[in-house]
Amino acid sequence: MNEKTLEIATLGGGCFWCLEAVFEHVLGVASVTSGYSGGHTDNPSYLEVCDGNTGHAEVVRIAFDPNLISYEQLLKIFFVIHDPTTLNKQGNDVGTQYRSVIFYHTDEQRSVASGLIRELECERLWEAPVVTEICPVSHFYEAENYHQHYFKRNPDRAYCQFVVAPKVAKFRKQCSPWMRRN
Repeated sequence: MNEKTLEIATLGGGCFWCLEAVFEHVLGVASVTSGYSGGHTDNPSYLEVCDGNTGHAEVVRIAFDPNLISYEQLLKIFFVIHDPTTLNKQGNDVGTQYRSVIFYHTDEQRSVASGLIRELECERLWEAPVVTEICPVSHFYEAENYHQHYFKRNPDRAYCQFVVAPKVAKFRKQCSPWMRRN
């Protein structure tokens, strides 16, 4: 992939380990970095974010090649692998740090995200309304090293087996056209 053509997407949909594990397998994705965004605390630690007082969400920053996968396709995957109808909650993870949020980098990304949510709402895929926030990206703070590639390095951990692995399996089943083949 040509690094000069890469674009950035920043998404929060619960625990960043789940999102990272999926997006690392997406065709056209050059890198996925777990981190924190959307809050008011500079350089927060994982423990500070978990306390829920920083305003930050756990997010992933995705560098992708728009010639291989579009921003809209990334968002479609995002909406398959998490529940965008639960406010500040994904499964047993509860708090604003687990909110469903799209941090846009450009007006075009904002427009694509808004349009896709309207489209999904019209399709009535979920019984409840979509509560995913669409916000301009602010600072992105990279999570501690032990959070990077977490599922890849810890596949036998209980959380990975019971929470992360099912999301990866759902991605493989429902989004196979966008799966990297290596």
